[in-house]
Amino acid sequence: MSSKVTALQIDSNVTLSEKTQAYFDLCQEKLGLVPNVLKAYAFDETKLRAFTDMYNDLMLGECTLSKLEREMIAVAVSAVNRCFYCLTAHGAAVRELSGDPVLGELMVMNYRVADLSPKQRAMLDFAVKLTEKPAEIVESDRQALRDVGFTDRDIWDIASVTGFFNMSNRVAAASDMRPNDEYHSRAR
Repeated sequence: MSSKVTALQIDSNVTLSEKTQAYFDLCQEKLGLVPNVLKAYAFDETKLRAFTDMYNDLMLGECTLSKLEREMIAVAVSAVNRCFYCLTAHGAAVRELSGDPVLGELMVMNYRVADLSPKQRAMLDFAVKLTEKPAEIVESDRQALRDVGFTDRDIWDIASVTGFFNMSNRVAAASDMRPNDEYHSRAR
């Protein structure tokens, strides 16, 4: 079991506010762990709050994208960026939410070979193009999403989740953020 959260030596002996400690306790209760990404951000409660507010809005908030679809975007983006933390954590979420360990592994390796609906494939193709070649997104890319049933609001949400994970992947890579060991064995 690894206790390393990041390679950065940032003061982690910060006393958490009552609100943050309650949030960490809730994570421990609901997830069985406090995700290392939260521990990494805990040195600055303003940054932690900004991260968790955005994450909770995008991944848990009101949206026509399912929780599984949002997690699939996280994994597809993280696969392009080769983000160990997010592939491990969100790959586990895909396994859990889908009830399909094989789907979780296929998503990590290459979503294109997974048994996905045309709508899911279009969503992930868009997320990957936005990750790899954002300057090449054109109206036909948005229209391809509309053609499979996504609304303009859905396109906004797909883009927002994609953007969030691109940012998170880069912070995780820069800091050598490590996933909680528990993620490796979940839903297998």
